Amino acid sequence: MRVLLAPDKFKGSLSAVGVVDALARGIAEVRPEWTVLRAPIADGGDGTVDAAVAAGWTRVRVETTGPTGARVSTSYARGGGTAVVELASAVGLELLPDGVPDALGATTFGLGTVIRHALDDGARAIVIGLGGSASTDGGAGMLQALGVTITDADGAPLPPGGAALARAARVDLSGLHPAAAQARFTLACDVDNPLLGPDGAAAIYGPQKGATSGDVALLDAALRVFADLLAAAGGHDARDVPGAGAAGGTAFGAMAVLGARARPGVDIVLELADFAAKLDGADLVVTGEGSLDEQTLHGKAPVGVAAAARAAGIPVIAVSGRNLLSADQIHGAGFQRALALAELEPDPARSMADAADLLRRIGRTIAKDGPA
Repeated sequence: MRVLLAPDKFKGSLSAVGVVDALARGIAEVRPEWTVLRAPIADGGDGTVDAAVAAGWTRVRVETTGPTGARVSTSYARGGGTAVVELASAVGLELLPDGVPDALGATTFGLGTVIRHALDDGARAIVIGLGGSASTDGGAGMLQALGVTITDADGAPLPPGGAALARAARVDLSGLHPAAAQARFTLACDVDNPLLGPDGAAAIYGPQKGATSGDVALLDAALRVFADLLAAAGGHDARDVPGAGAAGGTAFGAMAVLGARARPGVDIVLELADFAAKLDGADLVVTGEGSLDEQTLHGKAPVGVAAAARAAGIPVIAVSGRNLLSADQIHGAGFQRALALAELEPDPARSMADAADLLRRIGRTIAKDGPA
């Protein structure tokens, strides 16, 4: 039996690599003769770089600044001329000091610093995982780190954050990093929100980042100013492109100035991991994430894995911390069955704390029962 382990992270408990390790230990305790193949994955958000590294890419460590300007140590993945950069590990919500949001002042500058490092190192294809953003600055900080100048009516550079864009008077693209114009940018993006309006970056995602209703109105107006100035400066007017509102409008900035194109995150990660080749010869695939729920059914990693495995005629088992889907939804998503930690430990706090041991026990169950 050849088992391919391809889960996403269990957020708050274990990384995808940790999930794979725990399941593998359980399987080996019961079926040491089975061959266990490892392919930890992600959906384009946090964990995307780790998934690429697990697939054999090289980790490149770099110093940058977080969403509020504090120093951050992060990394990106490099394979040939391609670099995989992860927004969450540079300027994500998890990096807010003491977890305190800064809806108006958080910036994507640190993401741009990481991209600049990759460009300086020779990368000419950049994949940006957009999940987990702490800011709503339309990608302005990212572009500033890449050489774009944004000034107020007095010609002074704007401070960081989305709110400051309300005072923007001029955008100058002439200082953009030369390699950025030559590089191909791809965004791992699973939303279709535009930049502005009731379905835009500020209205839909701002409250998740601590924005009040007044903050949302201010940020939306500021992003409109920024979009107008970018268009006037010669950038592509991408404000209405589906997905432009992703990551607080970071997708918009990348589309407007860097010519970025958006693709579903799990599709990108499966390609980075050469997942099709790993499926060859597998008898069973095990995937999953922390919570199997309605969001899982809309482009999340386990469903992408199940689709690829189903196309190859390989049965799939889903594992999770909790399962909120019905049996019909589980089967409709392509899973033969689903196993949840909550079935072994109903207390959520204990389940998260003991996730590794519970997953080891689930690995034993999979080894005993097989695909059935």
